[in-house]
Amino acid sequence: MQDTVAAPVAGEPDYDRLLRANLADVFSERDAVKRAVALDALFVAEPVLVEPTGIVRGRAAISEVAGRLLEQFGPTFRFVPEGTAVGHHGLGLLRWTAGPEGGPVAVTGTDAAEVVEGRIARLWVLLDPPRS
Repeated sequence: MQDTVAAPVAGEPDYDRLLRANLADVFSERDAVKRAVALDALFVAEPVLVEPTGIVRGRAAISEVAGRLLEQFGPTFRFVPEGTAVGHHGLGLLRWTAGPEGGPVAVTGTDAAEVVEGRIARLWVLLDPPRS
């Protein structure tokens, strides 16, 4: 039997571009104004963020979560994508690592996004268990 790779479905968003931009321009962006511009471009009008500590609704609330994370973990903390995002039929996944630039990885996880009309409608942040 021959291995086959399914062709991309016509009209699918660029999951890799969208989820990488979310990591770089929202969750690694320290400037609140730039972060708000990115949220407007990448997310629907009333997005939902589901993370281990709770659920937040709206672009402003997501911006606050991102800002608090960056403040909490220091001036060089950032999120780095691992590999290429995958997705189809409105669901995209991207693995990532996070930690201080040039330092050890502090946390790893996956973002799972429901994408509607090319924008993130819901984003689940899934954290990997700590490494032993």
